[in-house]
Amino acid sequence: MKVVVNEVQNEGIETLLGQNVTFWCGVYIYTGKLVGVSDTCVKLEDAKVVYETGAFSIKQWGDAQSLSAAWYIQTAAIESFGVMHKE
Repeated sequence: MKVVVNEVQNEGIETLLGQNVTFWCGVYIYTGKLVGVSDTCVKLEDAKVVYETGAFSIKQWGDAQSLSAAWYIQTAAIESFGVMHKE
């Protein structure tokens, strides 16, 4: 089996450092300012866990509860991520 790996510059989680990012994980959705990235985890400041997204066209979460601290998420648990422009 032939495996081809292409490394793409300026792509991936690291490019979102300093932005408010949303991580869809196996069980929960987390959102906050991405301030750290390592091989095993990411770190969010002003982190929230999202219990209800609401309509994606609305700029506010239906229910997002503050975790009142910086929060770490294991990269192995992340299914997808991006900038949602929600508060």
